[in-house]
Formats: sequence, structure tokens, C-alpha cells
Amino acid sequence: MDIIVQYIDGLMERSTLDTPAWNIEKLKAGIKSKWNYIDGVMIKAILEMYAISGDKKYLDFADKFIDHRVFEDGSIDGYSIGEKNIDNVNAGKTLFELYELTGKEKYKKAIDLVYSQIEIMPRTKTGNFWHKDIYPNQVWLDGMYMGQPFYMEYETKFNNRANYDDIFSQFKFVIENLRNPLNGLYYHAIDTSKEAFWCDKVTGLSQNVWLRAIGWYAMALLDTLDKVDNEDHKYDKECKMMKDAFVDLMNAMLKYQDESGMWYQVVNFGGMEKNYLETSGSAIMAYALLKGVRLGFLPESYREYGFKALKGIEDRYLKAGEDGTISLDGICLVAGLGGSNNRPGTYDYYMSEPIVKDDAKGVGPFLLAYTERLRCSN
Repeated sequence: MDIIVQYIDGLMERSTLDTPAWNIEKLKAGIKSKWNYIDGVMIKAILEMYAISGDKKYLDFADKFIDHRVFEDGSIDGYSIGEKNIDNVNAGKTLFELYELTGKEKYKKAIDLVYSQIEIMPRTKTGNFWHKDIYPNQVWLDGMYMGQPFYMEYETKFNNRANYDDIFSQFKFVIENLRNPLNGLYYHAIDTSKEAFWCDKVTGLSQNVWLRAIGWYAMALLDTLDKVDNEDHKYDKECKMMKDAFVDLMNAMLKYQDESGMWYQVVNFGGMEKNYLETSGSAIMAYALLKGVRLGFLPESYREYGFKALKGIEDRYLKAGEDGTISLDGICLVAGLGGSNNRPGTYDYYMSEPIVKDDAKGVGPFLLAYTERLRCSN
């Protein structure tokens, strides 16, 4: 059996509905896992395993996991739209697929509930969603992934594309304001009010280029485009804007790909003390490159860069312990800006966050990249 399949199957076997083995934040805190973006990342990847393999164990696992959290009236355990946290939208993407595969009406009700958060999200003056209600006027790259693919899929399937312009406009702002024109990389976040202690008081931008944030944004571009209905060519200009941004970002990132195939935690400071080759962002880049080629956005030759990234992660971080249990190491547990612990977004800050094994923020993208590799060979 393929070592990656062994690894994923082992993780699933070690997980319960309330204590998934991949949600390290919840395990460390010793609390039950309810509705959160981390599990959403993992279940989406497991659904992709079902899509590529046809093995019903993956669908059954994903269905049981989400069914456990969604009640018959569509309400969701541990989810409050009033929190106005864009991260909480991400797991909603699993509901579309499960609704289509199982026909459970409660999943459609839950989709509508998650969409109702989109309708009340606070916005910057430019029209972009705040990352969270507790982070006023802030747009984070992470949040583009957490919210926009769900938003686009809902508009395509259930709302007659009514808010397409809003979605494209939010991407346009990020492309024009968070990209560094000198190297093509994107800063982690921007405070449009320029009041946060971590931001540049002239630009509002954070200081550094964090790998996973760039990765989330690459996935946001790719996965949102993948849900667009543009058969009538009404949105050609907007789709081209996003495709061009995606290709530009991939070209910029390839300049920083390490010979191992991976990328560094702070992308453009490879070789600096404490900087390390990080799994989650490297896996996201592998996924983005392989899917970008499959969708026709990137040349066929770019597939090799994706293969190299995935192999680099396998060689460096996918290992079996003495008891035979396979683990995936090198995953940054979490990184952000501000908040109760006053995260400053400095280089030293990104080096200070814990590095863990088996967290879904790394495992999910790694699995997604693996499914893209399987699609290449099918």
C-alpha cells in the first residue's frame, strides 16, 4: 500500500468524531472539536480521496464526521454566525459535496446558515470582509481562502451569480494592495485603517511574507476560479484578472523553491537563522501547481515543480516511528497578527510558533496535492 494512503488511513483510524487526530490545537487544549476551519480542511481532502479513489470508506468517514455536527434544522454544533469569523465559513465547503452525495436536506439548511454569515460580515471601506469581528478593518490572505471559494460556490449553485462582482472586487483589492511589486510575493495582511500596532503606518501592510498565508491565497484564487460559471463569457475580464494573478504568484514563488522542493516559513529569507522548510505551505504550493496545470492555467512543464515539492515533503517529513505509526512533521501550528497575545508579525515571531506533527493545516493540503498527483497518473 502507498505510504501516503497508509498514513491517511492510520490518522482516520486514530480519530473519533469529537477528537480527530489531526486537530492538534484542540488536542493540546484537551477540548472537544466542534465546527472549525481545521477540520474543514481535512474533511475536504478526505472527500477528494473519495472522488479520486471511489473508496466508500472516505465518503462514509466524511459524512459521519460532518453529520455529527449538523443538526436536522441545519444548525451546527459550535458555530455562531454572530462571531463573524471568516475562518468558520471554510468548513461549509464540505456541505456542498455531502449534500450532493447524500441528499441530506439538513446539509442544504446548513449551507444556507453559513451563507447567512457572509451576508452580515463587517467590511472595510473598500468592501472586503474583515478577517474577524475582533480584527476590525483587517484583510488577511488566510481569509480569502476561508471565505471566497464557499461564497463563489453558493452564488453559482443557489443564487444565480448575483454577487459575483463582489467576489471579484475583493480579489482585485488584494491583488492591487497586498502584492509586493518588487518580488511578486504577498504580505500576510493589511489593516486598511492603519491603526493596528503590527502594520506599516503608511501602507497598512504587515511586515513579512508567511508561506502558509501565501499558500491559502493561491488556493483561494484557484478554488474560487474552479467554481465560476462563465459559459456565457460575461466574466471573462474578471476571470483573466484572477488567472493572471495566480500565474504571476506561481512564477514568483518558483524563484524561492528550495532545491529540496520545499519552501521556507518566511518565503524570501531562506537561509536565515531559524528559518525552516515548512510542510503546510509547501504542500499547498504542490497542490496549487498541480491543479493549476490540470485546469490549464499553467504550462505542462510546471507539473514537475509540483511533483518535486510533494516528494520533498515526503523525503524530509513523512516518517514511520519505532511503533510503525507514520507521522508528517514540519508543520507550523498557527500564525497570525495581533490578538490577545499581541502577535507582531516580525521574522522572529514567525520562527517562534510551535512546529508540530500531523496537524490538518499541513495534512489536508498534503493529501490534496497527493490527489492531484493521482489525477495526473489516471
